[in-house]
Amino acid sequence: MLAAAVRSGLGLIDCGGASAAAEQIIGAQLPGATATPILIKSIRGDRGPEAVEQEARAALARLGLSRARAIVVQSASDLFAPSGAELWNRLKAMRDAGLFDQVGVSAYASDDPVGLARRFKPDLLQAPASLLDQRLLLDGSLMAVKELGIEVHLRSIFLNGLLFLPPDRVPAQLRGAAGSLSRARRMIAEGRSDPLQAALGFALSRPEADAVIVGAATARELAAVIAAAASPPPDLDWDEMAIDDPVALDPRRWAAA
Repeated sequence: MLAAAVRSGLGLIDCGGASAAAEQIIGAQLPGATATPILIKSIRGDRGPEAVEQEARAALARLGLSRARAIVVQSASDLFAPSGAELWNRLKAMRDAGLFDQVGVSAYASDDPVGLARRFKPDLLQAPASLLDQRLLLDGSLMAVKELGIEVHLRSIFLNGLLFLPPDRVPAQLRGAAGSLSRARRMIAEGRSDPLQAALGFALSRPEADAVIVGAATARELAAVIAAAASPPPDLDWDEMAIDDPVALDPRRWAAA
């Protein structure tokens, strides 16, 4: 997978959520690791700013890096905790010391990304956006963030795989979105495309996006993603594919619904 990523010219490797063992493998196997932009996520802020810095430095060591592209706060709520200001200042100090080029935040739609960007002025912001979940695109939030000079990364572009589920396999708690999902899949098929190509085509065509973050579990999955991303985006009516079911749009609520 790492060799395929380098060969294809992928511009960024997001190691967010990787285990220590996985980071060691990446550091040992990635050709030219120091020249490949690497992004890591900070550990939970409730462990304290000192622990966050120690783990960030340990992650760099495991990856074999003296400097990484960015460190990203995994949850915006960490910044509003009692130690949030100290945590943010600690991350910026590591950036200013040369350990990272950028400091960023990963946000949900409910986190008010524009307000978050204005208050903390991160170098980059990651947020969910997809052809199914277009909330932050349609209301102009991510364009507003970009216009503040902040790099925007789109994540969750497959909405936790929901786009790939056939109607008869949609979980019971998401049945409220079943009709909208069927319509989107039908439109994709009628446009002579497939869900993977459509999802990537949509995300990569967005003017707000400086990067699109996609997860892959195997070399075969990564190869499929690379091939789909290299294809011209399908000519589809993206606006008609957006869904508005609040449960389907928030994977954190799926188990509780």
